[in-house]
Amino acid sequence: MLKVACTGSGYFSQFHYDAWSRIEDVTVVGAMSRSKESAAETGCTPFDDLGEMLSATNPDLLDIITPPPTHLEFIKVALAHGIKTIICQKPFCNNIEEASEAVALAKQNGAEIIVHENFRFQPWYRAIKKAIDEGQIGDLHQITFRLRTGDGQGPKAYLDRQPYFQEMPRLLIHETGVHFIDTFCYLMGDPSGIYADLRKMNPVIAGEDAGYLIMDFADGKRAIFDGNRHLDHCAENHRVTLGECLVEGTEGSLTLDGDGAVSLRKFGSTSIKTVFPNKKWPGFGGDCVFLLQSHVVNAIKVGTPLENTAQEYMRVLELEKAAYMSHEEQRRIEVKSKEYEL
Repeated sequence: MLKVACTGSGYFSQFHYDAWSRIEDVTVVGAMSRSKESAAETGCTPFDDLGEMLSATNPDLLDIITPPPTHLEFIKVALAHGIKTIICQKPFCNNIEEASEAVALAKQNGAEIIVHENFRFQPWYRAIKKAIDEGQIGDLHQITFRLRTGDGQGPKAYLDRQPYFQEMPRLLIHETGVHFIDTFCYLMGDPSGIYADLRKMNPVIAGEDAGYLIMDFADGKRAIFDGNRHLDHCAENHRVTLGECLVEGTEGSLTLDGDGAVSLRKFGSTSIKTVFPNKKWPGFGGDCVFLLQSHVVNAIKVGTPLENTAQEYMRVLELEKAAYMSHEEQRRIEVKSKEYEL
């Protein structure tokens, strides 16, 4: 039985606790939050101090589900208690410098940090990746994602779920767009350049909430992220996919709709075929939290290769940093691949 301890009891933590409860041979031995009352609402043994929880429960894995300002300190505490496997929510740490320190400390202690970057685990992107690899759309030319969450309007924007969004100095790319930077890399490989044009539409928030991000690749491919948190898309639940995606190649195109279905149209044809149907998924975003956490458990148990290790994720943070630099300097930024050997 794999023992898991968690930090956090906010809105998104519900998906983590639910996923852990559905994974075989896993037990959650403790939940830590700023107050024991809040931690107790998770249904797990509550704690208000991380060190106390780790000493009392001796877990095999720590799942950090709290916001970025907690990440580096919590990782330090976990490593001091001998924890060898840590899952950490994204955005990973406050900035790339803190993330680099966390990765270096983990390596020094023989530990592994996995960033909870779950969008690449959404089943429709796995289906799209399979179709691309099988050559169903020929040579891939472009992927366009239109983010339309519809939750960014007015003075009460984000307050019902994630109120700290209002105070984040960087929002659209740092909190949300980073999902798609990682997903584009998963589907298309490593980019060679990045350009961003960002703006703030809602005056009550601190960061940007709309804009464009373009990633180009050495072989001519392009990925376009068109984000606007004020507008919506056609879906019963805007939280399923957060928007719509078009994947275009020389022999056809794949379309992801707002309900999670993927359709294929062959080049020159008006016929559309569903290649991945939508369904009522448990959890969040196609049950991607469950799929990511199951992936980590399988890696621990049987040694399957890990995706989204923190060391690998440094590349995503480098691309995020380049995106903001591009916006500030109003120019394309070349992003040569960088290996982090810490």
